[in-house]
Amino acid sequence: MAGRRGALIVLEGVDRAGKSTQSRKLVSALCAAGHRAELLRFPDRSTEIGKLLSSYLEKKSELEDHSVHLLFSANRWEQVPLIKEKLYQGVTLVVDRYAFSGVAFTSAKENFSLDWCKQPDVGLPKPDLILFLQLQLTDAATRGEFGHERYEEKTFQERALCGFQQLMRDSTLNWKVVDASRRIEEVHEEICTLSKAAILSAAQKPLGKLWQ
Repeated sequence: MAGRRGALIVLEGVDRAGKSTQSRKLVSALCAAGHRAELLRFPDRSTEIGKLLSSYLEKKSELEDHSVHLLFSANRWEQVPLIKEKLYQGVTLVVDRYAFSGVAFTSAKENFSLDWCKQPDVGLPKPDLILFLQLQLTDAATRGEFGHERYEEKTFQERALCGFQQLMRDSTLNWKVVDASRRIEEVHEEICTLSKAAILSAAQKPLGKLWQ
């Protein structure tokens, strides 16, 4: 097993689709099955940049739209040394939101093109698997605490969903759509199966660069 890297597995979706729950369950299941696996979340609210973003998301402060997009990207970049170190140690990283959320959410705002939104994240470690948890927005809005944070508003979520759909057309990335309307255990089982296949595949190939 020497030299085999871990997989970079990302969970994406609209707010309240179950990403955090499924990310935690996946890490637990992988560890129980003998894999080395750890959880990452973006934004990482523990860093100085992350604290700025947390305040913004909780509607406690205001930031200009271009600058906040760049801060979200910087929050990902500051974790790249850790991401690479873990992957090359053979640890699989399960990531709750990544660059795709950043692009989808900023492009949902007025006067932001998808291409502009992607540029700051070009060259980030490329995920081996992106699981898109698909859920009707009407269902997401009924889930706990929806509306608590800045972007949890139906019209905005609809525009963000359009951004995700455009990003999923990229055939150079390994997107898998998972029906998140089912029971938590059913969703978890499918995610586990897809993730274990991605871990086997990733061990045999170098880590790529996103959108390059």
